[in-house]
Amino acid sequence: FRFKDSLAEDLRRADLVISHAGAGSCLETLEKGKPLIVVTNEKLMNNHQLELAKQLHRDGHVLCCNCSTLVETLQSMDLSTLKPFPPGQPEKFALFLDKVVGFQ
Repeated sequence: FRFKDSLAEDLRRADLVISHAGAGSCLETLEKGKPLIVVTNEKLMNNHQLELAKQLHRDGHVLCCNCSTLVETLQSMDLSTLKPFPPGQPEKFALFLDKVVGFQ
């Protein structure tokens, strides 16, 4: 998709998601418990997306490839090796922020 207001329904129905390595795309997919193949764009300068993709791959949450290796990744993938992504804990951030601001 070039642009879509929400991918929630698409993610709900998906058996597999193939996405760029944008933080929002990755986290939304992983939070829904969907297997994810992250396709990196190695031509970006200061590529924070590549850093995120590599870390999620090292942690066992995603498969990672680039455009030229996508077909090979699809042919050899074993989705059973992927680890579930742990749920977020926003209450921890709220407690941290309360301490920083002095509410505790």
